[in-house]
Amino acid sequence: MADISMDDFMAVDVRVGTVVQAEPYPEARKPAIKIWVDFGDEIGVKKTSAQVTVHYTPETLVGRQVMAVVNFPPRQIGKFMSEVLVLGFPDEDGAIVLATPDKSVPQGGRLH
Repeated sequence: MADISMDDFMAVDVRVGTVVQAEPYPEARKPAIKIWVDFGDEIGVKKTSAQVTVHYTPETLVGRQVMAVVNFPPRQIGKFMSEVLVLGFPDEDGAIVLATPDKSVPQGGRLH
C-alpha cells in the first residue's frame, strides 16, 4: 500500500453522528439496512444503506453513534440514494462491525 500525505488524509472528512432512524432494505441485492444519521447542525441528517445485518437490526442501530465519510458524492444504491459512507471492519467471517467511538462525543465531530 502506498504512503499518503497529511493533505490526502485531511481530504477525507470522517465525522461522528447518531443513528436517528433505521429500517430494513429488502430491495437491496445483498441484505442491508437503510440508516439516517444526525451529524449535528453543520451537516444535518444524512442517509445511507449498510450491509450490517449480521450484527445489527434497525432497532439496535437507533441511538448508536457511528463514524462516516461525509464528503463522498451521493451514490444510487438500488432505489435508495446514499449520501454518506458508514465505516466498519470485517469480523473473522467478513461480516461488518461498525466503527464507533468508545465514549459519547458531540455530533459532527471530525476524526483527527
